[in-house]
Amino acid sequence: MHPDIHLALHHARAADLRAEAGSRPARRPDLRTRLGWTLVEVGLKLATRPRRAAVV
Repeated sequence: MHPDIHLALHHARAADLRAEAGSRPARRPDLRTRLGWTLVEVGLKLATRPRRAAVV
């Protein structure tokens, strides 16, 4: 596909998504979603924590 056509399709789809999002009422994330993102955040904190050298 030509890059200009791809870009035009992207802009059209983005406009459709914006219009669709504007027509829906905002809702709070449910408990399952909030819990999932909390677990992701905790996992990222544990994965990026500096490790201490083991004393032998």
